[in-house]
Amino acid sequence: MIDVQDATKLIRDMLPIIDPDEDYLTIVAAEEQISASEARRKKEFEEALTNLKALSKVLEAARISSTRPGSVPSEQAHATTLNELDGTKISLAKAISDAETALGSKEAELSALKEDARKLEVYDPAAEHEKELDGSTLRLAIYKAIGFEPILDKNGNIKKMLVTARSGDVHSVDFNTEKSDLECTELLWKLVNS
Repeated sequence: MIDVQDATKLIRDMLPIIDPDEDYLTIVAAEEQISASEARRKKEFEEALTNLKALSKVLEAARISSTRPGSVPSEQAHATTLNELDGTKISLAKAISDAETALGSKEAELSALKEDARKLEVYDPAAEHEKELDGSTLRLAIYKAIGFEPILDKNGNIKKMLVTARSGDVHSVDFNTEKSDLECTELLWKLVNS
């Protein structure tokens, strides 16, 4: 604890250095500086607050522009649509390829029919009949017209028969099997009518 006499002595020793006018002016200057500093801080705070509000608006605008709009499908829906379109593209390409194949087949058939028509236009049955009075040649021509074309071996025996079906398919029937003549005949007529 400080002794009262010591404290009084200290105050008396300090009296020559204490100047109330100067201390008052110092306090007034300090208050003015504090007021000016407070005004500056308030102004800076208001500017920072205004800047923060502007940046918040920019942030919100950026957030809105970065989200997917409702009218645009989700990434998964978009991928599903792409897969469906790829599937459609593949099926259309296959359909086009099939149609082109069928067209090529029909064009070949048309060409063959035109060639047959041309041959028929120049065909003279009487002259042919005179040229080919051989009955086996006539039977062979009839068989070919029906759709049967025999394949002969070196000895002139029929070893197999090519059968052209009504659908245009060509089948080969081998006679070197253990089928009876009746079974072979039934098979030939079945294939030519298919």
